[in-house]
Amino acid sequence: MSEKRSDGELLRAIAADRDRRAFEELYRRYAPWLTARLRGRCADAGAVDDVVQETFLAIWRGGARYREEGDVAGWLWRIGSRRLVDALRSDGARGRLRQALARLRHRDEASAEERVLAGVEHGDLAGALVRLSPELRAVLQATVVDGLSTREAAVLLGIPPGTVKTRAMRARKQLREALA
Repeated sequence: MSEKRSDGELLRAIAADRDRRAFEELYRRYAPWLTARLRGRCADAGAVDDVVQETFLAIWRGGARYREEGDVAGWLWRIGSRRLVDALRSDGARGRLRQALARLRHRDEASAEERVLAGVEHGDLAGALVRLSPELRAVLQATVVDGLSTREAAVLLGIPPGTVKTRAMRARKQLREALA
């Protein structure tokens, strides 16, 4: 029985030799984990599966190169999450809202955010969300719906943490005005 190769060894073998066995081992090791993480952000299982495949194809084709900084799981998460954000952006505002609502419907117990949102008596929350720019909506989804920290949202969205804070503040202000 052969010794289990490290993540770095697998990635070097894929990059240098296009080693199919190394690629398959890396895929078996991380695809289920990446799928589970991305499904926490997107209720569309088909879209998540596509993003996972695109993530690993980028590695196989050499478009995504690991620079041996940090762990491989974090590197894969950055690739996959950015691809998911791109896919969600291309779906348009209504698609993202449908996904967020579908994710909320599939939970057994309502979170604190869901209870607050359900308690809004005045205004049209769904309409107000749709009227937000895609950039503001993406920040709200990452920080409120998905519960990411400002830093995590910044990494996911590929923008500076200060921009996340500014956009979140602008989104909350616009929602308050729309619901008043």
